[in-house]
Parts: sequence; C-alpha cells; structure tokens
Amino acid sequence: MRWRGEQESSNIEDRRGGISGKHIGIGGVVLGLVALYFTKDPTLLLQSLTGDGGTTTQEASQPYQESTAEADNRHLVQVVLADTERAWDDIFAKSGKQYEHPTVVLFTNAVDSACGQAQSAMGPFYCPGDRKVYIDLAFYDELQQRFGAPGEFARAYVIAHEVGHHVQNLLGVSDKVHRLQQTSDDVKANALSVRLELQADCYAGVWAHSTDQSRHFLESGDIEAGLNAASAIGDDRLQQQSQGRVVPDSFTHGTSAQRVRWFKRGIDSGDMEQCNTFKAGQL
Repeated sequence: MRWRGEQESSNIEDRRGGISGKHIGIGGVVLGLVALYFTKDPTLLLQSLTGDGGTTTQEASQPYQESTAEADNRHLVQVVLADTERAWDDIFAKSGKQYEHPTVVLFTNAVDSACGQAQSAMGPFYCPGDRKVYIDLAFYDELQQRFGAPGEFARAYVIAHEVGHHVQNLLGVSDKVHRLQQTSDDVKANALSVRLELQADCYAGVWAHSTDQSRHFLESGDIEAGLNAASAIGDDRLQQQSQGRVVPDSFTHGTSAQRVRWFKRGIDSGDMEQCNTFKAGQL
C-alpha cells in the first residue's frame, strides 16, 4: 500500500499516556469493529460501559513516548484518515451534501467518550455522540497476531470501517437503526446491527476504490490483505475461536463470508448506492 510521504490529516486527538475520570454510563450506541464477546475480559468491559465498575483514579498525563512501530502506525492512520476525508468530501459533494470530517482519538488502555468509558479490549470503535473514532494502536498487534490479518492495508481497513460508521451517522442511518432496535427483540436487534456493520464494510470498500482512482495507492496483495482482515473478524469465526460454537442469532457484525462480500462489493463498485444492506434480500 503506497502511503508514505502522502498528506496526513490533522484531525487526530492524542490521549495516549494517561486516563482519568470515572466510569460513566453509555450515552449512545458504540459501533465497533469486532464483537464484544471476543474481548479479553468481557465482564470487566461491560462493567465499565454500564457504570458498575466504580471509579478510576486520576493519572497525571505525561507526554507519550511512542515506539518506532507506534509512530509508523500513527502516520499510517493519519494518511488513511486524510484519504477518507478526500474520498467522502467528493462523494458527498456530488450529491449536494457537505461531509463533516471526524476526529480519530488515539488512546492506551481506556478512554472516555461521549458514549461512556471503554477499554482497549473492546477494539476500535466509533461513538456517534461525539462523532469520533477511537483506537488503541496496540490493536494492530492483535490484528496480526491474534486475528491473523497482517499488512498495512488490513490496518487501513480498520480506520475506513469506523469512518464508514461516521458516514452512516451523518446520513441518519445509525440513529434510525438504533430507534428500531429499541422496539425489537434481541434477535431482530442483532440482525439490524449486522446490516449496519456490513454497510460500514462496504463503505470501507468504497473508500479504497475512490482513493485508488485518485492516487493509485493499492499494490499487489493489498486487496487480499483487506479481504483477509474482513474474514478474520466475522462473527462465526470469532465465536468458534472464543467459545467453540457458533450461535447465528447472536451475530452482530456478520459472518466472515458476508463481511468479505460487502467489503469487496464496495471496492469493486466504488458506489455507495451499492451498499444498501437494509434492502438486500440476502446478505
């Protein structure tokens, strides 16, 4: 993936090196890349999200000393974010709309957001309440070592997927789905979540198509790396790894095959109109 030396976004908020505050209740839906059941300690995570974990102690915020690998990942995130800004600026403008750029928050261990306090175990996520993407760059090690999805384009896909949730938020899709979920049983609510996540995968593909058209950043093996990342975090694969069985009614992100299919659909078409998972008869 060609990204070194390219323009970097300044819409980065670096909170690494310290956390503060107390656990607060969720103020809105959190849209993450991976399912909650695959966290290292889901009980602890749920406590922090629901406000049952007590308070954290104030830690003095020190300048964060990043390693060479962390600096490399930060620069990649900034370039990818700039690419998404250009891509979605253009796509929105063509339909007479203005795209609002999101902010990416870098953190370590835990972070406060408008949606509550979340821990790194949750993985990268988007909070509609403050329109920010949150990521602990250590997740990229998880992506390679735990999920078996190495490569720079796989890392780029992570950011593009969360920005896809931002696009959904701007278009009112996230809010509509959340309202429907509140009046649905668990199975229907999960099914709606799957369609939301698969659309974000498709939007990530649209970003890749648009960026490659503008500056030919894709190299041999990149698309395969992205598809591998999408496959690695399918609900069926994660459930099988974490609990030894697959429970389709509990899916919230889609199967590996579905995630690959919709990501590829976005890459191949470059058309966000092809990403309407909510009207698709078969996912």
